[in-house]
Parts: sequence; structure tokens; C-alpha cells
Amino acid sequence: MNPLVYGLLLAIGWSLILWSAATPNATARRRARRFEDALAEAGLADVQPYRFVLVCLGSLSVTWLLVLGFSSSTVIASFLALIAAMAPWAIVKYRQRKRRDELRAVWPDAIDHLSSGIRAGLSLPEALAQLAVTGPTALQPAFQQFADDYRVSGRFEESLDRLKQLLADPVGDRVVESLRIAREVGGQDLGRLLRSLSGFLRDDLRTRGELESRQSWTVNAARLAVAAPWVLLLLLSLRPEAVTAYDSGAGMAVLAIGAAVSFVAYRLMMRLGRLPVEARVLR
Repeated sequence: MNPLVYGLLLAIGWSLILWSAATPNATARRRARRFEDALAEAGLADVQPYRFVLVCLGSLSVTWLLVLGFSSSTVIASFLALIAAMAPWAIVKYRQRKRRDELRAVWPDAIDHLSSGIRAGLSLPEALAQLAVTGPTALQPAFQQFADDYRVSGRFEESLDRLKQLLADPVGDRVVESLRIAREVGGQDLGRLLRSLSGFLRDDLRTRGELESRQSWTVNAARLAVAAPWVLLLLLSLRPEAVTAYDSGAGMAVLAIGAAVSFVAYRLMMRLGRLPVEARVLR
């Protein structure tokens, strides 16, 4: 076959490979969307994904250099650096859970304030803007931004969309869409809807609080059980004989198996003890 044909086929093959790598598929887009949602729900919507990846890489590099400096073990430094690289994501998940719990606890009061404002004769935009002053502290910045947006543009729909993005919360999505529908169809039953929603959220909060208090010791025990061996490894890295043992092929295999078992056991324990989390279906 002509060498030019070989070259052409090779160029087409490489072009297809690069095109497939550069074009994200549906799975990659869903993962990227979940990643961006996690950052937004953690209150880090302004953090770009590539910056977060750089933070993870920085954590990996610094940990690798520090552990290598006082242990002189490449194997130990590599395993501990991989764990340190996952620390920023663990912090994001912690902030996400904490913020979600905080908002879940204050939404009933916010809905009560909104219902009171509507009963007092305020229009729906005015009642929402009033939450920037009378609402719960955790929600005031978002409603202040809504008030500013509506004051500047006068467009209720667009201001609601911006509010939903700022809240980045499943309950907030439900409240915003309820208000949008009430605005479109007239809203004679808006007060009744808000009271029903407030009662439902309080019941859910009480039930979830009881379940979380009962399972908290299980979750904490799982985290301690996973962290303890690696803390012990960090302490053992100060002993030359331990460093020599783990720098061997058998030592590397032990660490690899331990890391795999720790990861699988932790994920299994957290999945078994995880309470249902409401998804953001009304984006």
C-alpha cells in the first residue's frame, strides 16, 4: 500500500482519538455537572473546577515532599500523598452536608416569614425581598441579591432563576418553583401551600434529626477505623526499620491491599448508613 495512504489513515486515526477525547460524552457531562453542583451546594460556586484540581495536586505534592523529607520512603510518601490529594474533596463534601443541614433547619422559619408577609398584604416580590432583613441569617445574602436583581431589572422570573442558583438547595428549588407557579396562576392558595410546606419540612427535620443522632456513632466509628491505620503508618515512617520493610515489594503490596480494603469498607459503611438525600430535580 502506498505510504501516503498509511500516513492518511494514521492521521485520520489520531484525529478520531483526539476528537473523542476532546468531546465529552454524556457520562462525562453528568459527572462534571455533579461536581459543579457539589461545589455550589458547599458554598463554593465561585471556585472553578480546574482550580480545585490544582488544589488537590498541590496537596498531593506538598504531602509527598514532606513525608519523603522525614521518612525517606518513596512508597509511604506516595500512599499518604494520594490520601492527602482526596482531602480537599472530603472538605467539600463536609461543607456540602453542613450547609444542606443548616438550610434545611432554617427553611421552615423562612417560609413562615414569607407567609406572614403575604398575609400582611405585601406582593410576592416584596415578601421575598423582605426576607433579606427578617429571614434567617443563612438565607439573607441570597434574598438580598434577589432584592437587588429585581430592583434593577424588574423581571421576576429572571430574579427567581438567579435566586435558585444562589441557594443551590433542593428545598430552595421546591420553594422557588412553587412561587413561580403561584405567580403564573394567580396564587389564591399560596398561603395554604406555604403552611403545608412548612409543616412538612418541620416533620422531615425532626425525623431526620432523630435518625442522625442514632447513627452518628456508627459513622464516626467508620471514619476512625479508616483513618487509624494511616495515622499509624505515618508514625511508623519515623522508624528506619519500618521504612525498609515498606520500601520492599511485599510492603508495597500490603499498603496497596490496605488502601483498597479501606476504601471499599468505608464506602460500603457510608452507603449502608446514609440517609436519603433529596436530589435537585427542579433546577
